[in-house]
Amino acid sequence: MPGIRQGGPDLAERLHGGAAGVVARHAAGTGDVASAAVPLARVVRGDLVESVHLGHLVVLAPDGAVRLALGDPEVTVLARSSLKPLQAVGMLRAGLDLDGPHLALACASHDGTPEHLRVVRETLLGAGLDESALDNTPDLPLDPEAAFAWRTDGHGPEPVAQNCSGKHAAMLATCVAHAGEPGWEPGEYREPEHPVQVACRAAVEELTGEQAWHVTVDGCGAPLFSTTLTGLARAFARIAVAPVADPGTPLARVALAMSEHPELVGGATRDVTRAMRAVPGLVAKDGADGVYAAALPDGSAVAFKVVDGSGRPRPAVLAAALRVAGAAAVPGVDLAALDALGDVPVLGHGEPVGAVVPAFTVDTVDAGGDGATA
Repeated sequence: MPGIRQGGPDLAERLHGGAAGVVARHAAGTGDVASAAVPLARVVRGDLVESVHLGHLVVLAPDGAVRLALGDPEVTVLARSSLKPLQAVGMLRAGLDLDGPHLALACASHDGTPEHLRVVRETLLGAGLDESALDNTPDLPLDPEAAFAWRTDGHGPEPVAQNCSGKHAAMLATCVAHAGEPGWEPGEYREPEHPVQVACRAAVEELTGEQAWHVTVDGCGAPLFSTTLTGLARAFARIAVAPVADPGTPLARVALAMSEHPELVGGATRDVTRAMRAVPGLVAKDGADGVYAAALPDGSAVAFKVVDGSGRPRPAVLAAALRVAGAAAVPGVDLAALDALGDVPVLGHGEPVGAVVPAFTVDTVDAGGDGATA
C-alpha cells in the first residue's frame, strides 16, 4: 500500500490491525469514506452536468454550532497536510523555537521555489544541520517553473525540494532543542514512538478533541493521524482565534505565521495562498486527496473531504464554504479575490465552456436556517 517505505516495518505493524483485515474490510465497503457522501460540486460543460464530486463538509459557527453539514461531518479521515498547523503547535509546545516565515514553512506544502528552499535551509542551519539530515521523500518542486529550473541546474528529486521539507526541518529543529536528552536523536525522528511525533500526535488529539484511532504513514514519510472533519474544523477554529484569545501561545504563533506569510504556506498561484491573501486573518491549509480546512479570525471554521481525492473542486468548494462561514464580513476582505478563488473554469480548446459549481451557496444555507444539513 502507498506510504510504506521499502525496507520499513510491515504494513500490519504500521496499521493498528492486520493488513489483510484492513483490505478485506474496505473492499466490502465497511467504514468507507464514500458512505453517506453527497455532492459538493458539479462539473458543468456547456449546458450539461458532466461530472459530480461527492464528499463531506462542515461549517462551524464561532460558538462551535454547526452552520452547514453536507454528508457526514463525523466521518473519519486522513487529513494529510491539513494537519501541519496542528503538528507545528505540537512542536512549539515541545520546544521548537521558530516564528514568522520559518514557522510558516513548518506548516507548508510549499511550491519549492528558491524562496521556499532558502527558508527551509535557514531552519536547518539554525539547528546546526544541513539538508542531508532531512529524511522526507525525495521529490521535485511542485511549481512547474521551479521544477524546470531545478532540473536545469542539474538536480533530480531531493528531500529539500519536496513540499513537506519545511515540516521535516522543523521536526529536526525540535529534536536539536533537546540535544543530549535520551530518545531525541534526530536520526529516528520519523518513527511514531519518537518524542517529536508523540508531541505532534498529542497536539492533534487535543486540538481536534478526537483520539487518533488510525496511524499510518504520510506521503512524505512522517506519521499520519486520523481525525474527523468536525474535529479538524474545531482545531482550526482554536488556532485562528488564538492571536486575540491567547496571544503569544503556540496556537497564536502558528496563526500569525500562516496569515502573515501566506505565500510560504503554498505558493503565489496556489488556492491556499490566494484564500489567505483575500481574507485577513484566515488560517487555511490544503491537504492531499481532496482535504481542506480553514478558519476565520472569529472562530468560524470549515473542513471538507472530496471522496475521490480530486483537487479540482477544492477552490470552488472552499470559496463557497468561506462565504457560508462569514468571510464576506471580515474587515478588509477582498471580495473580488474571493470570487476569483471560486471561479474554476471548465475548458474546451483552451477557452472556458463551463465551470465547477459548488452544490451549495450562502443564500441556500440562509434559506434553510442555521445547522442546515444535506
